[in-house]
Amino acid sequence: MSDASVTQAARIIAERRISREAIDLPAELRPASETDGYALQGLSNHMLSDKGLGAVVGHKIGCTTPVMQAFLGIPSPCAGEIFAKTVAHERARLAHGAFRRIGAECEIAIELARDITPEEAPFTLGTIAGAVGAVMAGIEIVDDRYADYRTLGVPSLIGDNFFNAGCVLGRPARDWQRLDLAALKGRTLINDEEAGSGTGAMVLGHPLAALAWLANARSRRGLGLKRGEFVFLGSLVETKWLKPGDKLRIEIEELGEVALEVE
Repeated sequence: MSDASVTQAARIIAERRISREAIDLPAELRPASETDGYALQGLSNHMLSDKGLGAVVGHKIGCTTPVMQAFLGIPSPCAGEIFAKTVAHERARLAHGAFRRIGAECEIAIELARDITPEEAPFTLGTIAGAVGAVMAGIEIVDDRYADYRTLGVPSLIGDNFFNAGCVLGRPARDWQRLDLAALKGRTLINDEEAGSGTGAMVLGHPLAALAWLANARSRRGLGLKRGEFVFLGSLVETKWLKPGDKLRIEIEELGEVALEVE
């Protein structure tokens, strides 16, 4: 993509996310590769920060579990960024009308205890563990902002942070090393009825394998991760689309619960 095309596409994404109009990039402005998609993401996120969403404070990784790869028809992980003004802690109440189609996902998230630099790559599950300061339960809030996400293409979805619309973070477990993250079971409940469950092993075999994937992917673009940032590692349960009045909570063994209510 030319610089002019990236700028034009980024402006469309940023403006339509703020206005809640459907995102459907013209064919000539759609990135043709994931590399172009991440370049588009970087510029559109800069615009969104300026439009009031605040600084990037966290990251999400989509399609790290078989259930989500099957749900979206996308076979490999994709990353996005999360803005400060879209983060809640433990409980959140959101207006249904503030989204085009609001959904929620059951996830394990981590908080970084130190910076991760591109020079340290390549990363493995074993080498990345030392950068983790805490583990927590989390709800990733997603929004289907697209005219038809199945025809828009993965690079364009990457350009728009791959559905992310915010998150709810649980209490951090700083003694996380005592936990077998792969064995932890999580479940989603909607209006007190279980809507799905899964285990940490569904996330690329181990949740921290997803963190290593993100660190390696960003290092190839000359980017690192910062101390204090959080990372959502992938949903254990397929996305649940919510309607007004729904009360959703997720529970993850040893990490507690996080709740979301839609008005």
